[in-house]
Amino acid sequence: MVGLSEKILSDAWDYKGRPAVHSGTGGWTCASMILGVELCERLTTLGIAVNLVTYITGTMHLGNAVAANTVTNFMGTSFMLCLLGGFIADTFIGRYLTVAIFTAIQAFGVIILTVSTVAPGLRPADHEPATAGQLAVLHLALYTTALGTGGLKSSVSGFGSDQFDESDQEEKMQMTKFFNWFFFFISLGSLLAVTVLVYVQDNVGRQWGYGGCAACILVGLAVFLSGTRRYRYKKLVGSPLTQIAAVVAAAWRKRRLRLPGDPSSLHDPEEGGGAGGEGEKNSWASRGKERLQHTKQFRFLDHAAICVDSSASQSKWQLSTVTDVEEVKTVVRMIPIWATTIMFWTVYAQMTTFSVSQATTMDRHVGPSFEIPSGSLTVFFVGSILLTVPVYDRLIVPLFKNPNGLTPLKRIAVGLSLSVIAMVIAALVEMKRLSETNETGVPISVFWLVPQFFLVGSGEAFTYVGQLDFFLRECPKGMKTMSTGLFLSTLSLGFFVSSALVTVVHRTTGRGGGAWLADDLNRGKLYDFYLLLAALCLLNLGAYLLAARWYTRKEGRAAAAVDDECVVHV
Repeated sequence: MVGLSEKILSDAWDYKGRPAVHSGTGGWTCASMILGVELCERLTTLGIAVNLVTYITGTMHLGNAVAANTVTNFMGTSFMLCLLGGFIADTFIGRYLTVAIFTAIQAFGVIILTVSTVAPGLRPADHEPATAGQLAVLHLALYTTALGTGGLKSSVSGFGSDQFDESDQEEKMQMTKFFNWFFFFISLGSLLAVTVLVYVQDNVGRQWGYGGCAACILVGLAVFLSGTRRYRYKKLVGSPLTQIAAVVAAAWRKRRLRLPGDPSSLHDPEEGGGAGGEGEKNSWASRGKERLQHTKQFRFLDHAAICVDSSASQSKWQLSTVTDVEEVKTVVRMIPIWATTIMFWTVYAQMTTFSVSQATTMDRHVGPSFEIPSGSLTVFFVGSILLTVPVYDRLIVPLFKNPNGLTPLKRIAVGLSLSVIAMVIAALVEMKRLSETNETGVPISVFWLVPQFFLVGSGEAFTYVGQLDFFLRECPKGMKTMSTGLFLSTLSLGFFVSSALVTVVHRTTGRGGGAWLADDLNRGKLYDFYLLLAALCLLNLGAYLLAARWYTRKEGRAAAAVDDECVVHV
């Protein structure tokens, strides 16, 4: 029985569908269980991806370009499927079931991968390339894992934030800390993946490394399910993708109608504007949304809120509210920022592909007996992330008048700038490696790769946190899951752009016998590929700065809308 003094949450429910009691649900206890499953997911996904190049070239006996594209396509698909996972969570089963089901799917995919490393018939003989059947099993394992990863990642951060009450100032501050810890656990999982798991894969056996991944994700699932009775659950709000389609369809259907001079004439049931119908029954208040003021940008979409017949009931595909239209406008405003952050993740992809291939050709010895696994070089990448975050928070932020430090858009700009520098340095290091190898025949130390890993890792600390903050801060209240999916899709597209670039460059430069991305890196020109990436990143940085300057933050739009409304009524 709930005591009279117990606070009941109006927008959250317990596992039995009853209004959630503040003291008995949610909070850090539940959030920590959700962080646990994210830690296991990151350890598993990166534990597979970071050393997959050496497995494909060394065990499956395929070339560097094919191996690189296999890794980037696997990672790209994982993040792209976040959009599918978000759609399923918002429309059908909610975030909790989405996380639980897709975590189980990921575990199943990793089990298939583990079996493929044990069964002799699923691996090629020495010096023989993998057969079509063997590759089919490998791809089945990888893309089943990718499906699970995508569904899990789409909802895990949102479900974690659901455990905190935004109407409670103290819990709202705790939610901010949750996202900091969320990024920390991602980085911790990455660190364990590139050290412990890579070492096990290279020195004990792939089956033990991948088996460890499977066991880890199963443990994460068990921890997550243990919190079922204490979690806070939110009602389904419907997919924002459906809302976007409905607004665009309604605007197109009424595109020839003249827009009213007074925006208050548009359909806005909470303010008495327009007319009733289905749109009024499902107004922003009843759907847990925040009412948005009308803005002047993208006025074509305002046609969706023109009421043609006030006496007839109209569906959302015929009539949208001003708030629904403004939410779609918000997504449209984000597109230039979204598009210009993709290139960073194309650079990021090189850290798990060609940089690992470079490491295999270099001197990796530390002392007389220990040799660093080539996949473990990314420990410098992850270490730079873990170092950059506290240095930024403790040393750089106090230098700013703003207690929050750089704005999200400025943080992203720093990350994009570091990616340009990283690719220039990567090209110079590759020139150095080839020069020394050709002249003396002695490989240079693998620690020459540390600067490029460090710069891209620091760039991720700025870009990832900046993007996450930007998309969650600027998105409408009812679109958080889709906004997270948009953010993660930049990672996905970055990997796919990398695959496309590798394919085009390999085919183009390979025709004359001077392939940049040769199977034997000592006969290739990888430095030219890195310089190409540096040039593309520099152009992209210019485009991003223009997009960031054009973008108006949510607070600025709200103030402008109020001013416009005052002018109209005066």
